[in-house]
Amino acid sequence: MRLQNKSHVLLLAACCLLASCARKTLSVTTSPKVPDISIEEIDFGYLHGRAQMNLKDDSKDVEVKAHIRLRKDSVIWMTFSVLGVQGGKALINNDSITIVSTVKKEYYVFTYEELSKRFQTTVNYNIIQAAMLGNLINPKSVSDRVEEDDAFRLLRQRQGKMTIINSINRNTGKIEKVQMKEDNSENALDISYSNFQPLGDKQFPYTGTIRVLYKAFSGLMPTNTTIRFEYVKAEIGDRELNFPFNIPRKYVRK
Repeated sequence: MRLQNKSHVLLLAACCLLASCARKTLSVTTSPKVPDISIEEIDFGYLHGRAQMNLKDDSKDVEVKAHIRLRKDSVIWMTFSVLGVQGGKALINNDSITIVSTVKKEYYVFTYEELSKRFQTTVNYNIIQAAMLGNLINPKSVSDRVEEDDAFRLLRQRQGKMTIINSINRNTGKIEKVQMKEDNSENALDISYSNFQPLGDKQFPYTGTIRVLYKAFSGLMPTNTTIRFEYVKAEIGDRELNFPFNIPRKYVRK
């Protein structure tokens, strides 16, 4: 928004200068435009599916099965099991993220304000939903740049201290890779999508890998984390889904 305001002020100043110097000449000025680049994104009312997930960091390597439900722009619900035994659940909504460990009988609640301060970049529900679907994480703006390479059209964006590069398949319009890098540090996040299959009238990435390298705030999280997911089943529709979620009183908040 700050960039748009600055652009409007510069255009207004230019118009005034041209008007004061003009000799019956007509000057035309144009406002910056959002890049015209086609991206195919998943749209839905409700989504549900099953996925196999691998979570790996510096200290552990865990395989889990997940049941996932989404209500567009509202809530993401997940349950996790290991070897057929439920190990946890998560509820992500527009206010916060709640994670419950049924094994340790404890739970965590994170607000987006807290997470944004912790990671020094914007974290919100829309970003998480987009990352799970293979949609554009950061909305297009007039400050974006479009570049080309041999295989992809690249949408280069800025978000706070982060540079974001979206690699978009020329033929399908699908995002196949997202690279996020923080200025003046080694902190980075890479997402890759593959195994695209039909979901409704669009192509959906049934396989994806998220890699996080984060060295700031030592002790808060592992320096290297990789999450790989592979959907076994995914369906979308308008049929209303339930999102049951409760925390037993004896569970301890961490």
